[in-house]
Amino acid sequence: MSALLLLSTFPDAEAARRIAGTLVEERLAACANLLPGAESIYRWEGKIERATEVVAFFKTTEACRARFEARLSELHPYEVPEILVLRPEGGLPAYLRWIEENVG
Repeated sequence: MSALLLLSTFPDAEAARRIAGTLVEERLAACANLLPGAESIYRWEGKIERATEVVAFFKTTEACRARFEARLSELHPYEVPEILVLRPEGGLPAYLRWIEENVG
């Protein structure tokens, strides 16, 4: 199975929508789910920071992973964007095929 779930966070819904739309339009992701209202607490440059962010789940494939990560890094407003890769153990075969058909 080559389907991947990539997770990223964004500073606001506008940036998340714009970037997710671009990644889907460019066929680097089949889908993006945006979840607003996440509260993030993290260490940055030696200080504890707090922010409200939008979490995005992207569906892509292993074959598109490097191009997806490069393009997301290019578009993202953060100096160091969060990009986490999750490999599903399984999934509905028809849905996994749909992902593969809609990226690349």
